Amino acid sequence: MRRRLALFFTNAGFVFSAVLLMVAGAFYLEAYGGHPPTANLHLTQADWQVTEAPGFNAPPPTLDSKALPDAWQRVALPLALPIALLRQANPNASTGASRTTWLKLSVRDLPIHSGPLALYGIRIKTDGTIAVYVNGRLVHRAQQHGPLWNSTRTPLWVVLDKSADDAPLNEILLRLEHSQRSQVAVSSLWLGPAEALTGRYHVRQWLQRDLPVMFSAAFLAVGFFALFVWLKRRRETAYLLFFMLAATSFIRCLHFYVGLPIANDWFAWLTVNSLLWLVTVVHFFLRQLHGRALTWFTRALVGTTVLIGVLTLPVLAVLPNTPKVTPLIYVIAALMGAAVGLVGGISAWRRSNDGMLVAAGIGVCTLLGVSDWLLQNNFVSPEGWYFGAYTNAITFSVFGVLMYRRYVNAIGEVEQVNASLAQRLQAREAELERSHQHLREAEQRQTISDERQRLMQDMHDGLGSSLISAIRSVDHGGMSELKVSQILKDCLDDLKLTIDSMEPVEADLLLLLATLRFRLEPRLEDTGITLLWQVQELPTLAWLEPSSALHILRIVQESIANILRHTDASEIRVSTALVAAGVQVTIEDNGQGFDVEKVLGATAGRGLHNQQRRAQAVDGTVAWKCGPTGTQFMLWLPLERKARVT
Repeated sequence: MRRRLALFFTNAGFVFSAVLLMVAGAFYLEAYGGHPPTANLHLTQADWQVTEAPGFNAPPPTLDSKALPDAWQRVALPLALPIALLRQANPNASTGASRTTWLKLSVRDLPIHSGPLALYGIRIKTDGTIAVYVNGRLVHRAQQHGPLWNSTRTPLWVVLDKSADDAPLNEILLRLEHSQRSQVAVSSLWLGPAEALTGRYHVRQWLQRDLPVMFSAAFLAVGFFALFVWLKRRRETAYLLFFMLAATSFIRCLHFYVGLPIANDWFAWLTVNSLLWLVTVVHFFLRQLHGRALTWFTRALVGTTVLIGVLTLPVLAVLPNTPKVTPLIYVIAALMGAAVGLVGGISAWRRSNDGMLVAAGIGVCTLLGVSDWLLQNNFVSPEGWYFGAYTNAITFSVFGVLMYRRYVNAIGEVEQVNASLAQRLQAREAELERSHQHLREAEQRQTISDERQRLMQDMHDGLGSSLISAIRSVDHGGMSELKVSQILKDCLDDLKLTIDSMEPVEADLLLLLATLRFRLEPRLEDTGITLLWQVQELPTLAWLEPSSALHILRIVQESIANILRHTDASEIRVSTALVAAGVQVTIEDNGQGFDVEKVLGATAGRGLHNQQRRAQAVDGTVAWKCGPTGTQFMLWLPLERKARVT
């Protein structure tokens, strides 16, 4: 949280530092204007008088100051006459009568120069038209006459074009019209070359009008972005409140976007009441941050805002919504802002740091607004600055930082959720890996157990049965030694075959057959039978595991054993080939043939049936072809086996 506070105050400090630097630069430019001070005439003394008039009138094209009453008084500039706010706000005062304030300036000591002259003033405050006469000739006036909503943030800038036949500049006369109970304020004036004063004018114009316009427009643009976010996420009312802040702040600054004076009462009602709306929206934003309802305070705030809005409606005219009454409305707005900041800060204390920041921002904006109110009502020098124009920047910064934090926090929450999901996924993967390891171990144990049982069954059915038969025959004396030797050799071959089936063959059928050749070739040589080995390269059989390997070895072994027992062959040929979707092992001999159908149908053909059964166990087939030149045995094995349901 300290980091967040540091971030906010760093941003706020940057904004204020930038503003202070701009103001300091403005003072520097106004002090020197890029030219030596002797090139400009600083007018700090004037003759002053006020005349009564039945109403507002257009300024005449020419006017001699001698035609005015001889009631001139010497005054110092800047001039800020005191204002009686309650008397000025009296709705019973005559609205038709007006006054004219005259200021006569002597400019006979102007240094010699070339080029056009310019008259520059930081501020002239009035609610009527401004006219400037040079040597009795009108050189500047407002575009219309009558009571106006003038913006006092626009500096006075009059370029005095000089022709060849013009008389020397001796006198400047200012004619300021205003309501009967209003007072004017005039800053000191500068007269000099236009190029020497233009820098001051543009800097003052930029800082007091153009820069606030930029802040207001940027605030509104971000506000519309927040509105579109809210339209997609209706539960996030903070985005809607942010848009309302931006909109009310923009309405409050509408007069910055208008170059000419405005005499429309609805425009005045909108810009004045928008300040109260802004304070109310900030209160609702604060209330959402600290989470307290503050029912009675909210009702009082909303009620005051609605009441003033209704009383100042131009169609009702209960209160004249003119500069005469708005100073008092601004007092109410300042009190409302201070109350919202104080109550919001107390409510947010130790509950919402964001709420405390907003409350602090409201306090700063209220102080800036009070300084503007003092300047507008002649309590301070008219040469001061309207710092209230930068409340937009402060509001934008505070709530922009809040929205930025909200966005960053949302990203942080998403990252935390992703990290949590990643951790849970890793834990789940580790758990699955352990489960798979246990399953693999259990499967391995089961496989070993099944293989042990298979070997025991094979040894019991094959090797064990042969040995038992041999033992019984020997015990009863019904078997010759040669027959016993043959049985024992078969048992030994069967045992070797079982052991060979356990050797890893890596799904290579040729390697499996080569193992069988290694076992059988010495025995065939002892019997005088020639073994011809004619095999070719074959694809691997992925399904070839120990139990399947034993089936294949016993099929081939049974085929060769039958040749040794029942034929007088002198030659055995073993070959392999790729046939259709499988491989084929062919065993041929040159002995006497036999009737396959007859043997398969007889009880003595158990060996052939065993070959068929074992071939079916590996999804293969066996076939025999007999002729006068010998017998051909064929074993076909598939390249891929169908998955079996266990």
